[in-house]
Amino acid sequence: MTASIGHAVEQALSEHNGVLPLEPAWVARDVVPAGHRLGLPEDAYDVGERGWITERWLASTTQADNHVGPPDEGLSYLALGGGARVTLRDALAGAGPLIMGAAYAAEHTSLERLAKVLDYGERIPFHIHPRAEHAALVGRKPKEESYYFLPGVDTGPHPETFFGVHPSVAEEGNRELLLPYLIDWNSDLILRHSRAYLLVPDEGFHVPAGILHAPGTALTFELQEDSDTASIFQAIIARKLLPKDMLFKDVRPEDRQRYGERFLLSWVDWPLNGDTAFYEHRHLDPLLIAGTQPGCEEHWIFYNSSKFSGKKLVVQPGRSFSSVEAGVYCVFVWRGAGTIAGHAVKGGDPACDELLVGHDVATRPHTVTNTGTDDLFVIKYFGPGINPEVPPES
Repeated sequence: MTASIGHAVEQALSEHNGVLPLEPAWVARDVVPAGHRLGLPEDAYDVGERGWITERWLASTTQADNHVGPPDEGLSYLALGGGARVTLRDALAGAGPLIMGAAYAAEHTSLERLAKVLDYGERIPFHIHPRAEHAALVGRKPKEESYYFLPGVDTGPHPETFFGVHPSVAEEGNRELLLPYLIDWNSDLILRHSRAYLLVPDEGFHVPAGILHAPGTALTFELQEDSDTASIFQAIIARKLLPKDMLFKDVRPEDRQRYGERFLLSWVDWPLNGDTAFYEHRHLDPLLIAGTQPGCEEHWIFYNSSKFSGKKLVVQPGRSFSSVEAGVYCVFVWRGAGTIAGHAVKGGDPACDELLVGHDVATRPHTVTNTGTDDLFVIKYFGPGINPEVPPES
């Protein structure tokens, strides 16, 4: 099987100028309804007992951790056309050096990051992702993540996110103020101990594992570690009582039995949650990259982390941008039409807005050309170790 996959990947790279086009991966969640901004037909968002299509996962090798749904939910497929379908996860397992380069593949079995477009019609419940020591207890990875709020689209009814806790709650002796909400499990009043921040298009936030957060409804490009793990701290969302098992989803039975709800308080990184300069340390403004070419602008939009990085590239009509990157990267085309390394792309069309640019092409000059009448707006995103010069963590 590996040999046949390797052959298919090699052929696809040859046919597509070293680039792999990818099929869209739609993911359903059953907690909060959809925001209807992913470009699907209106009747496609409601998927019955699975909930609503609220997320699109991009260049994903991570399976969605849903209790109802297809076994390949969340996994991206190569858009090869005809014949057997190949997941990106299998392609990397069978032909990692061809895609990622031999040196990177020797140290990384996969791309080790996950990108999503989040499209929620209500605020997501207050929750937390485990740090490494807690994720390891259940054989999972931690989940550090960052957000970029996509411009030019409605931000929804709740364009604000609750982050962390009031500094006084994070102090020794006050941390168990959150415990009654977890025990009683009958309200959303835990949010009274947090602070909300406005979500501004073309800006973002960096959220290390261990930070409590309740993301708002702005259409969000999220870049994170390749993990789908969390604990929900808010019992009621959108007037619905959530199952309490969502609090303990990624907790070992023995830890639940021995420590109960108090165990989840150990997941909280109290200094980060109570940081009096939380906004200054976690907020992300686009950072212009030196050497921008005429008619083109490139900015860092995902930085502040060693786990992943990302840029936005805007190319004006009739212009071209000569791109050279340090390693394999993936592309999501948000707006406009053009070509990337000779491959046609178009924002807003899920059939041709998502690419993986293989190592051999990525590390040599390749051209991004705007062939349309509007700006070509591209997001380029990378896994760990590709851009060590990215602006460092605060």
